Amino acid sequence: MEHLSLHELNTLIKRTLDSNLEPSYWVVAEIGEMRTTQNRHCYLELVDKEENRITAKVRGTIWSYTFRNLSTWFEGMTGQALQPGLKVLCNVVVQFHELYGLSVNIKDIDANFTLGERARRRKEIIDKLVAEGVFEMNKTHLLPRVPQRIAIISSPTAAGYGDFIDQVKRNAHGYRFHARLFKATMQGDKAGESIISAMMQVFEKIDDYDVLIIIRGGGSQVDLDCFDDYELASHIAQFPLPVITGIGHERDETIADLVAHTRVKTPTAVAEFLISGLRVFEEQLEDYYARIHHNVNQKLNLESQRLNSLGYHLKAASKEKLSASSYLVNNLSFNLKTGIKNFFNQQNKKLDLADTTIKFLDPQHVLNRGYTITTVNGKLLKNTQVKAGDVIVSESKDDIITSTVESSRKKHGKKED
Repeated sequence: MEHLSLHELNTLIKRTLDSNLEPSYWVVAEIGEMRTTQNRHCYLELVDKEENRITAKVRGTIWSYTFRNLSTWFEGMTGQALQPGLKVLCNVVVQFHELYGLSVNIKDIDANFTLGERARRRKEIIDKLVAEGVFEMNKTHLLPRVPQRIAIISSPTAAGYGDFIDQVKRNAHGYRFHARLFKATMQGDKAGESIISAMMQVFEKIDDYDVLIIIRGGGSQVDLDCFDDYELASHIAQFPLPVITGIGHERDETIADLVAHTRVKTPTAVAEFLISGLRVFEEQLEDYYARIHHNVNQKLNLESQRLNSLGYHLKAASKEKLSASSYLVNNLSFNLKTGIKNFFNQQNKKLDLADTTIKFLDPQHVLNRGYTITTVNGKLLKNTQVKAGDVIVSESKDDIITSTVESSRKKHGKKED
């Protein structure tokens, strides 16, 4: 049986590959591992994945001259350095060495593909947040009209944090803010996890704050990649306070900016945003005060005119009323005097009539008219029973006659002795 040595087999593979493969291929792969040597050669591992499972793997190299130019150009185009986890479109030359086996030598990398891949990944995260119904959630919170109790997530050494604090403390209007810093790492692989941890600390004292502010200074695009993290964006979107971001970059918004309640460019701009909000509120109060002052003065003037008019009419009416009352009093006085006079005249007439009647009923007057007054035993003879032996005295005008009764009888009645 014919046989080959391992070296002969590898040599055959090398010749076969060299004679059948193209000079180079454009390949999409993810950088799995990557390291550079002191002489600036780059050694990396390219992998292909399906649902985080590696389905293919190959060793790769970028020699120092190529790596120096390629890495500088790539970072300038994409804003980030070549690093593990990055998906790239690269031009490779397939190489097979009898001792080291199969590898690829990377000659070029398409930065536009990486930019598109980043956009695709951002779109996937945004679409996921929208599908979960949380993308616009933080924007539904009402921003307090006077947000003065502020929770801040930042690095204490960040220039942006210092600028923010200086701005709010030295504002020209003298507004007072109560700000507390919650420390976090603001760049790198651990930034998202660190910021979420700080948010949980704020959540534990949620009633102490009006807004949450996430700020940092400017930086390269790669420094801001942590703000495109799905977990961080999800926590910001669902946070129960309005979140204001001032990450400090002028280029495209991060996903954290998109899901926050309000996005401004820099930490200083966040401070200006808060101060301007308080200033607008103060101006509204001043406007309300001016309107109230104007309306009150106008109302007082109208009421003063109304009172003056009422006073004039009241004075005229009172004068007219007094005249009418005076006439009525005079009329009543006249009627009273007349009535009293008539009353006394009537009473005098009644007295005169009574006097006449009394005089007419005077016994002497009766005697003068020819009548007599008879008494029986000292009592007037009117209904007195008269019997024999009673003494009767009859008085006339000129005489007094005394008689003794011998007998008496009732008219139309029985005789009495």
